[in-house]
Amino acid sequence: MKSITVRAPNDLVIEEREIPQPQAGEVRIRVISAGICGSDLHIWRGHNPFAKYPRVIGHEFLGCIDAVGTGVAVERIGERIVGDPVVSCGHCYPCSVGRPNVCSELQVIGVHRDGGFSEYVTLPAKNAHVVPDVIHDSEATMIEPFTIAANICNQLKPGPLDTALIYGAGPMGLTSIQALRGVYGVKEVIVVNRIDERLQMAKANGADRIINNSSLDLADELARLGIRPTVIIDAACHPSILPEAIRLASPAARIGILGFSDAPCVISQQGITSKEISIYSSRLNSNRFPQVISWMVERKIHPEKLITHQFDYFQIIDAMNTFENDGQHCCKVLLKF
Repeated sequence: MKSITVRAPNDLVIEEREIPQPQAGEVRIRVISAGICGSDLHIWRGHNPFAKYPRVIGHEFLGCIDAVGTGVAVERIGERIVGDPVVSCGHCYPCSVGRPNVCSELQVIGVHRDGGFSEYVTLPAKNAHVVPDVIHDSEATMIEPFTIAANICNQLKPGPLDTALIYGAGPMGLTSIQALRGVYGVKEVIVVNRIDERLQMAKANGADRIINNSSLDLADELARLGIRPTVIIDAACHPSILPEAIRLASPAARIGILGFSDAPCVISQQGITSKEISIYSSRLNSNRFPQVISWMVERKIHPEKLITHQFDYFQIIDAMNTFENDGQHCCKVLLKF
């Protein structure tokens, strides 16, 4: 089979590999489509501290089950599925309290074990979620990115009384906009970014108000508009954002952090406790695939709005370069197998 492998930082190849055999409790997927994520780019460029090389990347993928391991019903062969990349032990403390995404022995498909940028991939049977026929292949490939928004929203508990502020109009920000607007029905969604084209994407995905903060002070602008956000999502993760979000937040607000910046930031304890602000962090997803599948079936979200480019898998270098370098026009890139 053909697999897209990062052998070492900046060394990405398409190589021939043996077709994997599913182990006990696993299924094998014949991959149809896969999506490029920023973490795939970070593994390629050597900026992901969790990756081990060589690694077949890819954790957003759709395919059909073509083989099963012992203990898995043979009737599952032929199912059209998406793969949840979170592989957990099931018995540690995080797993026991419903947080398998931060399992003590966490393995992420495409990071810690080989992923879906391949003609075939194996994964635990419980991680293979059936996709209804009403969801098109390309839209189904977007289920995993929307689980990121589902996970943070599950913690923030947004609702019709909330005014939401989102930093960043990349894929994480855009999926969050759609969830807040289409699923949770918040009163207003405001998006901040420094690229006008990205802000237009935010508008197309449901933002009520867009702000380019490259040449204005966001605090002054929100004060002028009389806005105090009650829900804030940091989908950009620059170290300057959290301290600013704390200052801008309404009393009783909730702040959610998406991302893995390792740069330090200085925050005021008084700024948090004086307004009783709740701060949440979110990694991957905690069993959110069924939830997002139901959102898509009910057309509460519209994944097709994020898909800007599609390539055949053997064009992977062009696809990755487009994703990396065209921040003005590129959002989600899909690979066809």
